[in-house]
Amino acid sequence: MIIEEEFAIQAPLDHVWGCIRDAAFVAPCVPGCQNVEEVCGGVYRAAIKVGIGPIKTIFKLDIKIADETPPNFARIETSGQEGTNASRLTAKSQLTLSCAGGITNVHYKSDVQLTGRLAKYGLGIMKKKAAALGKEFADNFRAAVEDKAPAA
Repeated sequence: MIIEEEFAIQAPLDHVWGCIRDAAFVAPCVPGCQNVEEVCGGVYRAAIKVGIGPIKTIFKLDIKIADETPPNFARIETSGQEGTNASRLTAKSQLTLSCAGGITNVHYKSDVQLTGRLAKYGLGIMKKKAAALGKEFADNFRAAVEDKAPAA
């Protein structure tokens, strides 16, 4: 399943990049994120609570910054499973930041593979859920970044 979205933030590119590369800053913006810890440089572990249909579960995820070109690009690899090992998730994502006139555009594209009990809900439902979570993250992240943005 391909998920691709873009959103704008009224803040300078370097500030947005610094925020997006700070796991402690990003974690509260991620819907359902219960904790995140840096394992070593560019490798993180996170627990994300998700609800799809009647299923409520926690995914334990390993997140790796596979490649980056600050302050414009990062390639991220994510893998993990829900606590009961009934569903597995892998994702390869690209994050691109660009700036025009003091507004930073954040573009992300993810190729997500989900197997197990959550996959039975079908592509349509999964895409709707992913879009809702993406919008919630974008709104949360935009507000947090703009709140901490340096004065113009």
